[in-house]
Amino acid sequence: MAFGLQDSTSDGDSEVMNEINMTPLVDVMLVLLIIFIITVPVMKHAVNIDLPQASAQTQHIKPETISLSVDAQGTYFWNQNQVPDGQLSTLLQAEAPKEPQPELHIRGDKAVRYEFVAQAMGAAQQAGLRKIGFITEPKI
Repeated sequence: MAFGLQDSTSDGDSEVMNEINMTPLVDVMLVLLIIFIITVPVMKHAVNIDLPQASAQTQHIKPETISLSVDAQGTYFWNQNQVPDGQLSTLLQAEAPKEPQPELHIRGDKAVRYEFVAQAMGAAQQAGLRKIGFITEPKI
């Protein structure tokens, strides 16, 4: 015990011992020291690898953006120019092989039937366009 009574046989006085026993404190500190000695090398363990150096240059060419709009009647507009019936797939197929491939932004009217937007997406997928996005108005 940290605070105990002194041996009553020595003096006969039963005074409280006012010294702290340091042995348990030293034991706890030594255990913590051992734990830290064991865990620190594990936390800093790393594999040394000689990585190759890359000499690639960043691309500064931005892909072209195509705006495909669909009005309420289902008429398609390619960059604000009306697309004749049946010509949408030909335009999309002409854009697909370009490098970098252009981004297709589809703007659908609020009142348009989903069928027309789905047809545009299907034609873009069949043409091979991979970057398709939708343009919407934010709620205010």
